[in-house]
Amino acid sequence: MKRTLYFGNPARLRKRNEQLLVQTEGLSKEASIPIEDIGFMVLDHPEITITHSLMQALWPHGIVLLSCDERHLPGGLMLPMEGHTLQSERFRLQVAASLPHKKKLWQQTIQQKIANQAGVLAHLGHESSNMLYWSKNVRSGDVDNMEARAAAYYWGKIFLPLEGFNRERYGDAPNAWLNYGYAIVRAMVARSLVEAGLHPTLGIFHKNKYNAFCLADDIMEPYRPFVDCLVYKLLQETDSDTPELNTEIKKKLLQIPTLDVLQNNQLSPMQVAIQRTASSLGRSFETGNALLLYPEFVWKD
Repeated sequence: MKRTLYFGNPARLRKRNEQLLVQTEGLSKEASIPIEDIGFMVLDHPEITITHSLMQALWPHGIVLLSCDERHLPGGLMLPMEGHTLQSERFRLQVAASLPHKKKLWQQTIQQKIANQAGVLAHLGHESSNMLYWSKNVRSGDVDNMEARAAAYYWGKIFLPLEGFNRERYGDAPNAWLNYGYAIVRAMVARSLVEAGLHPTLGIFHKNKYNAFCLADDIMEPYRPFVDCLVYKLLQETDSDTPELNTEIKKKLLQIPTLDVLQNNQLSPMQVAIQRTASSLGRSFETGNALLLYPEFVWKD
């Protein structure tokens, strides 16, 4: 299993002999980690330095490198310029995809998102048969906006212990926890899309000239409920009425890439499942068959 590394203190990161060397204050000896064992790195302090040779060594291994902003939320993502031997051909097919094809892809995406949300609610002991009904009745392009109908019900149930909770990007806790978790998933999806030879900006549904990751935002939708469930579990472990996104919570959220998800009738770490989803999207553009490999919600306590 690939390792997730979080750096929240001043540190110097460099490479030697295919090893990541970490020098931190108070330690006379550098820590050494094989680069091939790393899957995810988060830089969350302004006094972290990283050498260019180390950055070059991360690309071939598909390592996700996230840089956090002054609010300690993921704000930057390092992606390679080339990710697939047939990248230019994949780009051409991606751009040429017909609107009906993209609408079918979006239909599958929303169907699985709602089904996974229903799985979360069922796991937490809430009624979810209506969600499953909505999932099965999503039409091409989600023209009936079943996603919004399901979201209204879902967010009204999942955090019931938090009186007056509203899902808002900059709202009260645990919104910041959710945002942090979603940012991790978004980074993994963007990285996997590039590895699959796809452009993360060219979405199948999301369209925003200011968003460089429209396709990543599309494909990550069915993975969001896994983050929601983890955040719910973490909330049960805190006694605070106003839980903050502290370093300890961030470290726990960084287990997201290793969460087990059910995909194609087998359990896989989320980071592996996302790679398969991205590959299935690339094949869909090549073959014209609107068939995506998404995970089904399961939870292992």
